[in-house]
Amino acid sequence: MNKTLLAGGVSAVAIMGGYAASQAGAEETSTADATASATPSGPPSGGGFGQTIAYDDFVGVTTDGTVVDDLYAIHRTGVSTTPVVRAAAAFVDSLTDTQKSATLFDIDSDQWLDWTNIDSNDREGLALRDMTEKQYKLAIKLLKSALSARGLENATQIRKLNHYLGEASGDTTKALNFDAYWFTIMGTPSAKAPWGFQFEGHHLIVNYFVLGDQVVATPTFRGSEPTKITYDGVDYHLFREETGAGLKMLRSLNATQLATAAPGTEEKTGTNLTVGAGNDNAVLPYKGLKGSELNRKQQKLLLDLVEVYTGTIDEGHSRVWLRDIDKHLDDTYFYWIGESEDDSAFYYRVHSPVVLIEYDAESPLAYHEDDDSSSASPTASATASASASAGPGDGTGGPNGTPTQQHIHTIIRTPNGNDYGVDLLKLHLATDH
Repeated sequence: MNKTLLAGGVSAVAIMGGYAASQAGAEETSTADATASATPSGPPSGGGFGQTIAYDDFVGVTTDGTVVDDLYAIHRTGVSTTPVVRAAAAFVDSLTDTQKSATLFDIDSDQWLDWTNIDSNDREGLALRDMTEKQYKLAIKLLKSALSARGLENATQIRKLNHYLGEASGDTTKALNFDAYWFTIMGTPSAKAPWGFQFEGHHLIVNYFVLGDQVVATPTFRGSEPTKITYDGVDYHLFREETGAGLKMLRSLNATQLATAAPGTEEKTGTNLTVGAGNDNAVLPYKGLKGSELNRKQQKLLLDLVEVYTGTIDEGHSRVWLRDIDKHLDDTYFYWIGESEDDSAFYYRVHSPVVLIEYDAESPLAYHEDDDSSSASPTASATASASASAGPGDGTGGPNGTPTQQHIHTIIRTPNGNDYGVDLLKLHLATDH
């Protein structure tokens, strides 16, 4: 395998020590000294990046700048949050005073909004690679309690292919590392009071807000480059479900419906994602085919597509989430950009008052398949001389590059003010006396 990367693709960052340096394939072991950590800065990539805003300035994604009121309410779901509360409390208890000062934030902290897909700013909190063995196990237990088995497996695979890029570039000491992922805790883990956590690193960001037995798990960003490869004897194919469910939905449409869902008025560029990091207050009008124009079978396919994304959190809260989305299915829009072959690079969006999903096959920033390769497993190629000033559109990546399914970004949000559980927190503060 020719383990080299495209210019401008690996200028991302972080200082590695401990766990991932010795055994990136094991899931719950660490020998690192326990120190709070942050990363140096590096370049942003394409994919819907905007300007980070303060928590107090948060409005949420809207269609016209105006929030639709009365979409969310404090209520009992009947699904216990005890496992995630206990896991988070145990993790917090394991931290030193120094680590706590770096990892614990107020419930309404700007830290919620200060996330990024790559290391374009200093990350806060405690990195997996800087945890003791005990802390590492407790951190993974926290993830397990918050995510479904499928969601955890996907997160682990994203981290492993991130480490692959580090090995391919000849440098796993920075961001391209299995354990270059940071935890922060907002508020105090509680069965009643609002709190949450953020898990953040390259191609993987999970925001998880808890109030009583309610959960808001957005924004959640998941991506990978590459997505399909054989690495250390294991075959990986990330985002196969997201790709397949999108194609299945599109292919269920008749010609009239297709003309609305995929009008062909926008070009599939190297990056079409619109609501990535820093776009918390994006104004994004509805586009595409409305759910009320679908037959029952097609509506089921649309809900199945949504479930691929909501199903990454624990099973009980995933069901609650999907039921809430189903209530607005008639007002849910499906939109498509690009071709529709199995291996096409395309973009799709699912958008309603209460959910926004984007899937985007993007141009490679650090990786591509050799043109003359007949192998089923792609190889990294080109040069490893990354430029510290490279950004969107430089090299082969960004909007000017050629998109491929080997670089996929996805995001799910809760529009109209409830990303990060902000609307629920406002309701709680207004009614809690």
